[in-house]
Amino acid sequence: MAAPSTTPTINVMLAIHEKKTISVEIYRPLRNYITSHYSEREAQNLEDDLETVKQLRISLERSSSDSLDVRRDVLQSYYKSLCVMESRFPISSDKDDINSINFTWYDAFKQKQKASQQNIHLEKASVLFNLGAVYSQIALAADRSTPNGLKIACNSFMSAAGSFGYLKENASMKASNTTVDISVECAGMLERLMLAQAQECFFEKVVGEGRMPGLCSKVSRQVGLYYEEAFAALSVPPLNQHFDRTWISHVQLKASQFYAEACYRCALELHEKEEIAEEIARLKSGISALTDARKSTRGVAAQLIDAVTKLEANLNRNLERAVKENDRVYLMRVPATNSLPSLPAYSLVKSMAMGEVLDASKERMFASLVPDNSAKALSRYTEMVDDIIRTQAEKLQQGSEMTRVRLKEMDLPDSILALEGNISIPVDIKEDVEAVQISGGPSGLEAELQQLKDLRRVNQELLVQTEELLEKEAREDAQFRTQFGTRWTRPQSSTLTKNLQDRLNRFAANLKQAAESDARIERAVRDHSALMAILDRRPIESALPTLARPMMSLDANEDAIVGALKQSLRQLENLGAQRAGLEDMLKEMKRKDDILPKLMISTGSYDDLFRKEISKYDHICEEIAQNIEAQEQLLMQIQAQNDQFAAVFNLEDYKASREKSYKQIEASISKFREIKDNINEGLKFYVTLQDAITNIKQQCSDFVMTRNIQCREMIEDVQRKMAGLNFQEGKSGGSFNGSYPAVGQSHPTQRTSSQQQPDPQNPPHPYSQGPYYHQPAEQQMGAGYTQPRPPYVSPPQPLPHYQGPTPGSSYPPQAQQQTPGSTYPPQAQPQQNANHEYGQVGYPGWRPPYYNPHAQHPGSHPPPPYTIPGPYPPPHQSSGYYKQ
Repeated sequence: MAAPSTTPTINVMLAIHEKKTISVEIYRPLRNYITSHYSEREAQNLEDDLETVKQLRISLERSSSDSLDVRRDVLQSYYKSLCVMESRFPISSDKDDINSINFTWYDAFKQKQKASQQNIHLEKASVLFNLGAVYSQIALAADRSTPNGLKIACNSFMSAAGSFGYLKENASMKASNTTVDISVECAGMLERLMLAQAQECFFEKVVGEGRMPGLCSKVSRQVGLYYEEAFAALSVPPLNQHFDRTWISHVQLKASQFYAEACYRCALELHEKEEIAEEIARLKSGISALTDARKSTRGVAAQLIDAVTKLEANLNRNLERAVKENDRVYLMRVPATNSLPSLPAYSLVKSMAMGEVLDASKERMFASLVPDNSAKALSRYTEMVDDIIRTQAEKLQQGSEMTRVRLKEMDLPDSILALEGNISIPVDIKEDVEAVQISGGPSGLEAELQQLKDLRRVNQELLVQTEELLEKEAREDAQFRTQFGTRWTRPQSSTLTKNLQDRLNRFAANLKQAAESDARIERAVRDHSALMAILDRRPIESALPTLARPMMSLDANEDAIVGALKQSLRQLENLGAQRAGLEDMLKEMKRKDDILPKLMISTGSYDDLFRKEISKYDHICEEIAQNIEAQEQLLMQIQAQNDQFAAVFNLEDYKASREKSYKQIEASISKFREIKDNINEGLKFYVTLQDAITNIKQQCSDFVMTRNIQCREMIEDVQRKMAGLNFQEGKSGGSFNGSYPAVGQSHPTQRTSSQQQPDPQNPPHPYSQGPYYHQPAEQQMGAGYTQPRPPYVSPPQPLPHYQGPTPGSSYPPQAQQQTPGSTYPPQAQPQQNANHEYGQVGYPGWRPPYYNPHAQHPGSHPPPPYTIPGPYPPPHQSSGYYKQ
């Protein structure tokens, strides 16, 4: 079998020669017109613009000695200048106009034919033709054997197609009695030819890249279609007698070549699928097309004929192989060629939009040459057109709004969609349900309740551990007090830890109340689980009732009723689309409605010109009126059909059931949000309380450690006294019967400078730099939870400067007091100054040993193991179970 070639083949393509012109004097007539109609001073001011136009025309007249890119830029600039001149200089044979400029252009294909006119439209059309021709020459000059050259060629062919298309749409109709090359028929044919060659560049690309045969077949078929369109235009007057036979033969052979190429590539794909019968038929079709085209190849390039011959050989070789396989193996019946479906095509090119490239609206050339009466007349005409556009646009908008309101009243097309199972739900409800489901939904509440339990358990364990620390220290103190009697002069533990015990008791009360709140949340989840279960339905539309057909029907005409209503709705939709098209048509007409040239050359009444020009909007206004009237009639018909539909399908009961479901979903969302907010509130409470208990536990650990050190020193001192050993340093020490500081007070004895300096080997204690919390005055704890909710986390405060205690001061209160009206148990805050020393010189001769108060102490608790989840978006009113 002949394998497809992946080597890019450089095919033969065509470029268009430029039209030739003769020199014309354009500077002097334009300057004379400015002088006679405006002033000599105006002509002097516009001298640069006149010189620019003159030089552009001279460059256009020169032979093609410039590079193609320079030639292209000259043509674009000159075309913009002509657009500017058209609205300011009336060039015609009339004696009052500029009648000394006569443009002459020769036909590009039959250079003996020419057209001479005192008309700027001939000049513009010829310039556009030459612009397309230059683009085609740029494409042909590109090296298509390289990827970049292939891209340049393809883009240039599309630009050439855009230029010829712009010529056809904007200039050919205005340039009458000219040569055939700038006619509408020729411009359209050249546009198709350029698109065919641009698509051919893509075919060379996909073949060179070794793409799949199916894709190559589609691209090739589209090349053939473009060539077929060009060939169709060349086969009818006036082009069939105007172009040389070589042109027609080339285009015809190209069309057949790429049709056969598409058949060849399609057959390769069919062979891979083992569809031998269709493969044989496609190969025969391609061979037949080439055979017919080869009958008229006179004048065609030898390279093109060689490519066709090679393709034909590949087709015959694959056909012979396929026939043998079918006869020996498959034994399939080969379908007739005319019974085959059309080959699929895939277009990768389009004509380049030249509107922006050739837009002269930003050109400042001759900007001052607008006659005052023409400007005023143009403004008046513009106001008339704007009034028509505004009035008709309002009618169209009112028609669309009336349709929307009437259909909403009839619940259409929602009821029809519900009957088909396509149930919709209001957007706001759907968004709320999606937010609930994203946050975990009702099924995720159990995990969050478990998290509440875990956090409560951690806080309780921390509280028990803290109380055990103080109890153990108190027992040891009582034991030594019993052992040594009156010699044990240290204050009792209970007098020093009263504030700590009070805070621990309040924390215990807070935990008890929080547990009750947690229980209420759990009850709420259990009690409303059935209500909130609807929020776990995915999609939520599945929870809505469906519109069912009636169980019994006397005449069984439900399908007819539904079908008639659907048909009417489709007609209504078509009317709406037609209104949109009419509005766009109005805007497009206004955009193209440029009467300035007519105003500038008009010598009669402006009113007559306005009536003539404004009349072109009449047919659109009439279509709009017919559309509105047809819509009104159709809405009345839909109303009657919908009444019948509602009666047969019991639509009122369905609407009531649907609204009930909407309300149930909204109630479920509200209850879920309420429970979710309560859980989040509890999580924040427990995390904050855990921080406070952890802080007080650290204070208790520091207190116990200090008491233990003092205990050891005091035991040694008592034992020395009992042994009768008195040391000099004992005489210099203070009496141990002095007041003993409470927890949180600083030692009154000033440390030495060496003790005040931080030890580089012992970094500061982590609790000494922790966040500090504001401690409001303590108040009596109220029972339960009341309104409103207090803030649970205070902002961090800066570390205070160390100050010594006031003589006789007691241990500062540590627990945050409950604010009246609190909605949640008050959250204890960490003590502000955690880096104290506990105790003072308690007996003669006692000296504190070297002790690093900042080292990490045993019993410190790690950071809270839980993080607070992001709160659910709060509803407008917040209500929680942590309130009473």
